[in-house]
Amino acid sequence: MRRVVLYELFERFWHWAQALLILTMMLTGFEIRGVGPHIFGFARAVTLHNYLALALITLIVFAIFWHVTTGEWRQYIPTRKFLQEMVRFYLTGIFKGAPHPVKKHRMAKLNPLQRLAYLGFKVLIIPVQISTGALYFFYPNLQHTMGWSPTSLWFVAVVHVLGAFALVAFLIGHVYLTTTGHTPMTNLKAMLLGWEDLHDDEYFDQA
Repeated sequence: MRRVVLYELFERFWHWAQALLILTMMLTGFEIRGVGPHIFGFARAVTLHNYLALALITLIVFAIFWHVTTGEWRQYIPTRKFLQEMVRFYLTGIFKGAPHPVKKHRMAKLNPLQRLAYLGFKVLIIPVQISTGALYFFYPNLQHTMGWSPTSLWFVAVVHVLGAFALVAFLIGHVYLTTTGHTPMTNLKAMLLGWEDLHDDEYFDQA
């Protein structure tokens, strides 16, 4: 058994700040659409949603800089190695107490399925949400300068809402997979404290 530092301080801050921003944006976004509890009121929900979006974009800029300068972007490079083994593990092996097919390392923390999920989150869901949100926000200007019609706004709104549901699906899957460690709290504890206790057969010395 060894204690391995997996998540640096900024990584944990970025993760939890992003989670808080996204959850609050989901809450305000669905209230704007008339879905779910009415907490803020329509006008306040719109204003808060816009400010949260700006905060999220700012955080993403800093996170991109951090990923590039530290080399952490390599964590998300897709790989087919152990992909089938991970599918079998999540479908059946995890319920039979089978060992995890993929070992962890400081620079290889994500298994192949996690890499694909996070890659989709970072290069598809988030860019779609930001771009459609920006188009929605600047619609009056686009309508004036480019002659955008209400139909264009409706299409942008539909794509934005579909992206929101994709984000909800990702969040549900993410929370579920968080509970699949040695105990339901193991992975959560690692993301809070930065380190995880791993058996020798769960860790490899070189990335």
